[in-house]
This record gives sequence, C-alpha cells and structure tokens, in this order.
Amino acid sequence: MTYMKGDNMSTIKTIIAFLAGILVCLTVLYSISYVQLETPLQVGGFTQFSTLQEGSSPGDWISNDNIEVYSNRIVINVDDASISNYANTGSMRPTLDAGHNGIRIRPASADQIQEGDIITFSREDNLIVHRVIQKGQDETGFWFITRGDNNLQSDEKVYFKDIKYVTIGILY
Repeated sequence: MTYMKGDNMSTIKTIIAFLAGILVCLTVLYSISYVQLETPLQVGGFTQFSTLQEGSSPGDWISNDNIEVYSNRIVINVDDASISNYANTGSMRPTLDAGHNGIRIRPASADQIQEGDIITFSREDNLIVHRVIQKGQDETGFWFITRGDNNLQSDEKVYFKDIKYVTIGILY
C-alpha cells in the first residue's frame, strides 16, 4: 500500500485538530470546577439541583409566640429585622429567586448560625446569598461552607466577620 504525501498531511491535521479539541474541553472543565459559577449548570435541559443532607433545614428563628394572625394582616414580631430582595442568578432556585422577599436579621454570634441556614455574606464587594452546608472553627475563627441550592460547587470558607444577614423567613 502506498500513501501520498497529501494523505499524511491530512492525517496529521486531523490528529492535531482532535488533540486541540481535547485540550479545549479539558480547559473548560477545569475552569468550571475552579471558578465559582453563580448560574446553575444545565444538563440535558434539566437543572441539576443539589440535595441537602437530612437534618439540614434552617433553624427555627421565629417561634409561634412571635406570630400574630388577624383577619386582615399577619404580624411577625422580630427585633431589628429587614426585608431583602434577590438577584436573578438562579443559584438558590427554587428556594429563592427574583421577586421573592426575605426576612433577615443580623446574627449576634456564630453560635446562632447552623447548617441549613441561608446567609448573606460579602465576597469581593458582592453580596452572596447561599445555604450553610458545613460549620467549623480554626485559628481565624468560626467558618462556614456554603452552596447555592441550585449549584453543584460549594463556596470557599466564609468567616463570621463576612456574614451580613441570616434569612429567617421567605415570602413568595
């Protein structure tokens, strides 16, 4: 069997294109795993929702004694509460999204925050709202690992000093 010089060049070009494609795919996969993406990952037209571990529900911040129900209103008695609105990032869907309102407070100590709570924290001049999935302490202080309910990737450690609010209620 004889090969022409042009056939060898075509084969070499095909191999180079194939290897370049693999390199691009590996670079994209590495970037996705390294960079903390705020948008949900779509696979086959369905969003991948992360699942919380059993027992990871938010803390009971509002007792029944603090809720008053009347025929024309509901009053929730919480000291120093404020209302929050959310950006349309998709990271906390279906729990939170644009158009939802949250009731939030400033936590007094790290002891108040538990796994399952939704916190607002500051990162590089941005406010991020994600759920606490792990809590710990090191020489710097109390830290929390968070993740958006609709994200596959967890955030880096968040220290208590960076936490602005805890969401204690959501109004749809």
